[in-house]
Amino acid sequence: MSEVQRIIDLVQRAYTGDAWHGPSLGELLEDVDPEVAMAQLLPTAHTILELVRHIAVWQDAVVRRLNGEEYDVPEELDWQSDIDEDSWSEALFRLEASRRDLEEKLATLQDNDLYATTPGKPYTNYVMIHGLVQHTLYHAGQIAQLVSFVRQMGY
Repeated sequence: MSEVQRIIDLVQRAYTGDAWHGPSLGELLEDVDPEVAMAQLLPTAHTILELVRHIAVWQDAVVRRLNGEEYDVPEELDWQSDIDEDSWSEALFRLEASRRDLEEKLATLQDNDLYATTPGKPYTNYVMIHGLVQHTLYHAGQIAQLVSFVRQMGY
């Protein structure tokens, strides 16, 4: 198995299951309804909706960088908090689309591409991609805590 294939496996486990740490991001989001996703459950915490949008924005950023673009996420795209009745379904769609785009881009890489410097950054694509998986799981942990809180509160 190549290193790229191992990374794709990590990304898939983080999203769709069979992760050794517990529920994947996809499993955590399965039973989250729009009301819960958009609720400010704790005064100092992001909403589940904000976290999902944030994950998708950064997945898109990594794909753009892997495509050779020097890209930084614009402030207005990160931590979006505006909501309407379609916000949750749009966020889930965007998350899935960005995950699919990421996996498709990763599948085009050769192991040598992992060790190239990320455009405009002082690190390699390998470090960036692993950082993205860590970032996703960090926020999945936050979502897991919020989901647990909701269940305890009988929300």
